[in-house]
Formats: sequence, structure tokens, C-alpha cells
Amino acid sequence: MRAHGSFLAGEVGELAGVSGNTIGQWARWGYIRASQSSGDPHVYSVEDVTEAAMVHTLLERGVSHLQVRRAISHLASYGKWPLSEASLAVAGGKLVLREEGGAFALSPRGWQRMVAPPPLEDVHLKLRRS
Repeated sequence: MRAHGSFLAGEVGELAGVSGNTIGQWARWGYIRASQSSGDPHVYSVEDVTEAAMVHTLLERGVSHLQVRRAISHLASYGKWPLSEASLAVAGGKLVLREEGGAFALSPRGWQRMVAPPPLEDVHLKLRRS
């Protein structure tokens, strides 16, 4: 899948509901990437914007930075934009992956199947309007 569009960090932040500086930090930490450029200034795609919005939503719902990093690592098979490709939910600040086989909670060892999952709140993409 190829990336679409061209956005600078400030524009990405405006759409995702955070500052442009936060977008730069998230790119340095590996939460998102600038898929349209490798140099300065970083240029982001629409798909990168969706990942930033997902990171913001997860953090707002109590998911820790560590869990976001783990999720990105453990969702590598979902492609370049794993957070927006996977079916994610949150339960009490814990990240959960929904798949055909059930619900899987993120642990330090990876995704663990939940035998009796609590009520799950699905994570949906929300772009901000200014």
C-alpha cells in the first residue's frame, strides 16, 4: 500500500489533536513515521495522520506509552500503519486486539488470549476539526 498526501508536523498535529512538537517526538520514538520523506522537514501522509490520531486516542483512554510501543512492535504483521489496521479496543487502560479467534490482551510477552474479556471499548479513528 502506498502513502497519500503531504502534511507537515503542525498540520498532522492539528488533525490528530496534539501539537506539532508532539508529532515530532512520536516520530522520533517510533510511534508514527514520516512516510513521505526521510529528511527535514519530515513530511507525513494521510496514513501517518491516522496513526497519530490512533496514538492520541489510545493515550487519552489510559493506554501507557510503553503499551503503545509494545503494540506497534507486536502488530508488525499488520503493515506500515499497524494501529489503524488492527481492530483495537481498551479495557481499563489495557490494550486489547480483537480478532476472529477472540480478544487478546497485550502483555510484556505479547498478545495473550482473554478467556473472559471484560467489557471492551473499541478504538475508532477520530480526526479533529478546528
